Amino acid sequence: MQKLSLNQSLQQKLSPQQIQFIKLLQIPTAELRARVLEELEINPTLEEGKDEPEKDDLLGNEAEENYDDDKEPEEVNIDDYLQDDEISGYKMQGDSGGQEEDKEMPIPMTTTLMDALDRQLGFLKLDERQKIIGQQLIGSIDEDGYIRRDLKAIVNDMAFAQNIETSEEEIEEILFRIQRFDPAGIGARDLQECLLLQLERRLEGETDAAERYYLEKAMEVVDNHFEEFTKKHYQKIKKRLDVDDETLKEIIQQVTKLNPKPGDTFSNFGTSQYVIPDFILNNNNGKLEITLNSKNAPELRISRSYAEMLDTYDKSNKKDKAIKETVTFVKQKLDAAKWFIDAIKQRQQTLLKTMQAILDYQYEFFLEGDESKFKPMILKDIAERIDMDISTVSRVANSKAIQTDFGIYPLKYFFSEGIATDSGEDVSSREVKAKLKELVDNENKKKPLSDDKLEKLLNEEGYKIARRTVAKYREQLNIPVARLRKEL
Repeated sequence: MQKLSLNQSLQQKLSPQQIQFIKLLQIPTAELRARVLEELEINPTLEEGKDEPEKDDLLGNEAEENYDDDKEPEEVNIDDYLQDDEISGYKMQGDSGGQEEDKEMPIPMTTTLMDALDRQLGFLKLDERQKIIGQQLIGSIDEDGYIRRDLKAIVNDMAFAQNIETSEEEIEEILFRIQRFDPAGIGARDLQECLLLQLERRLEGETDAAERYYLEKAMEVVDNHFEEFTKKHYQKIKKRLDVDDETLKEIIQQVTKLNPKPGDTFSNFGTSQYVIPDFILNNNNGKLEITLNSKNAPELRISRSYAEMLDTYDKSNKKDKAIKETVTFVKQKLDAAKWFIDAIKQRQQTLLKTMQAILDYQYEFFLEGDESKFKPMILKDIAERIDMDISTVSRVANSKAIQTDFGIYPLKYFFSEGIATDSGEDVSSREVKAKLKELVDNENKKKPLSDDKLEKLLNEEGYKIARRTVAKYREQLNIPVARLRKEL
């Protein structure tokens, strides 16, 4: 039995223009140019350059479009498409009366890790089958320089992807040859193997007898006493090696100066990233001023030739189907172009408004760059100041950066939670982390401070902080537990 029911619901849908704005807002300056070029490519009615409308009879004309003979023609105001939008009317770094020189950011020419390993693979005398296996192994190396994929899984990869039947033994044989490549330690399956590969390489080239002794003992530590080494149970190692404190210290130093991430030698596969600031902060005799990077202000205009098409239609046969279809297409593109220009303008206004609120909130820090002057600040604080949604502030802060006299900072760097003090004031968690790091840096490394002890010391400094919070901040600072900070 079928039933007919009526349900009422309230839904909120974003308009195409709102979606356009949201997407533009969240991309950083470095990506904005690519987005503009993409829009220029798909919309012929959008052009680069400053609009300089001529004062002729075109201005003020109105074109009609009549899609149904029974309907009144809809008016299209040409002024909407020919007005000077003054895209660069906002305050931009680099705006001036003259033409700004467009300088491209230099891209460094670097050799990637994969390129270097492939080149070394070519030096081996391998048959075609072995070469394919070698390439598969190199492709399995992660950015740290390790092969963490099980060899059995690589055997299956070769069977399904390359149609080559092989074995773990054959793959391991070729892997051992790749592990002879530079940088030393490459292709290791775990940290222990990585350190052993580096020690073996150093031992091969060492001629000094004393240095060879320390290297051999270091290999013994990594090979046979690795668990004790990772837990820093130095007294157990000392007893098993039968050496004194000074000798053990030299042996341990041979290990600790090795590179646990050999892939880092190539800076994450050779990719160098430049941070392009979205804002520039200028200190003019104590007065702080924010300007937008001029790359945030592309000069865009509506195409005059396409606007003239609408004017031509006004003087033509409005019942011609082909002309009506053309006008429909042109108007849609003109609307899209207008929306895009408006979205760019709105993006600039929102960026400036948000950054100004952050500047006002953290004014003392921006004056001198003193991190102790940081105030606790969350997204809600800024959203309330500029009367915008928290999600909007989040999109601005997530991928934008500001250039100051004391460095380039991502905007999200300025947001932190607050910690209460004995005086009842709130301080930034960043200030507490700085104090925590200072305590660890100055501790006695033979008797490092536990989290409990750090909690007490911070409380004595006036910071009301629990031990679990100390542990959280310590982990965020990449500081190991006290046991692992212990030194001889």
